[in-house]
Amino acid sequence: MQRTYDVIIIGGGIIGSATAYFLSANKDFDGTVLVVERDLTYTQNSTSLSVGGIRQQFSTPENILISKFAEYFIKHISEFLTIEDQVPDVSFVENGYLFLASEKGLPILRRNHEIQRAHEVNVLLLDSNELGKRFPWLNVSDLAAGSFGLSGEGWIDPYSLLMAFGKKAKSLGVLYIENEVVAIEKTASAVTSVRLADDLEISCGSIVNAAGPWAAQIAKLAGISNLPVHPRKRFVYTFDCHEEIENCPLVLDPSGVYFRPEGRQFICGVSPPEEDDPDCLDLRMEYDLFERIIWPKLAFRVPAFESIKLGNSWAGHYAVNTIDQNAILGPHPKLKNYYFANGFSGHGLQQAPAVGRALSELLAFGFFRSIDLSSFSFERFGSGALLREINVV
Repeated sequence: MQRTYDVIIIGGGIIGSATAYFLSANKDFDGTVLVVERDLTYTQNSTSLSVGGIRQQFSTPENILISKFAEYFIKHISEFLTIEDQVPDVSFVENGYLFLASEKGLPILRRNHEIQRAHEVNVLLLDSNELGKRFPWLNVSDLAAGSFGLSGEGWIDPYSLLMAFGKKAKSLGVLYIENEVVAIEKTASAVTSVRLADDLEISCGSIVNAAGPWAAQIAKLAGISNLPVHPRKRFVYTFDCHEEIENCPLVLDPSGVYFRPEGRQFICGVSPPEEDDPDCLDLRMEYDLFERIIWPKLAFRVPAFESIKLGNSWAGHYAVNTIDQNAILGPHPKLKNYYFANGFSGHGLQQAPAVGRALSELLAFGFFRSIDLSSFSFERFGSGALLREINVV
């Protein structure tokens, strides 16, 4: 392996691999790219353990535009990730997202709906009567309205998309190695090299921190101690329901509990209360959250779920930006060749196509060409120009 690369990407998950692909596919970039990934089996990777959601129902225009490109990318994946006539199958189930609201949450739902419609999101605002007619299996007794995505929303197989990005990047000359970055050398204004766990030192032109839950640890290696990205554990529970639930989208209850079909089963989850959500990098399962919070909400919202049977379940990680729940993208204000790609707060899978393209533009041209994502810069935390995302699932 050579000892110098134009770009070193730390983290080969969905964000790192999307960046590697778009950079290597960019005809205006002729440099070398190295991806350093701690586990190339991806068995414990955040992408592999995610629920694969794709949606456009966000509260900020930037996130909506990012997700609109994700829809285009998934529906035209053959134009991007085909290798020798082999088109990846990521199994897009376009069943939509359904955000439910009580009277208390109705103003926010309406405001988000206005923003979404202004950006041509194909979304429908339904009152409780309309909800009951469209989804007769749903208990609407306490609901004021629901926002339903008619197209461009649903879920995919996250592992298949991750593998497709990686394979295509490799076919274009990107090198992946299984290793860990344990040190970053720098001057006052630039990163110069990384040292790996096996003591190999590799010089670089630029570095991209795409380390997911380990993002803050990598940032500290470069002397950046204030990256507000925290690893938070999220549980996904599966269950069987003996009654048929027709045309079920991904449903987000006002309580924060979500559920959706997964083949003949269902999956569900909820973000824990803030006081019970510590930084965590293990994957040990817990079931108290299901028994205490999730199951009572499921049984109330869908009467057919009163007698469900819990199945296999798993844990994964969100890389949560605890300040405003949005991505942190772009160069560090002082280390100009150090790039952030962090803090996606559970949205990394669906944001990867647009983010990978955006980072490739920054690295190749020095500015965003497709979508202006400068509002996601690290500098916003110092200036106070925060960009809050309300619709976090």
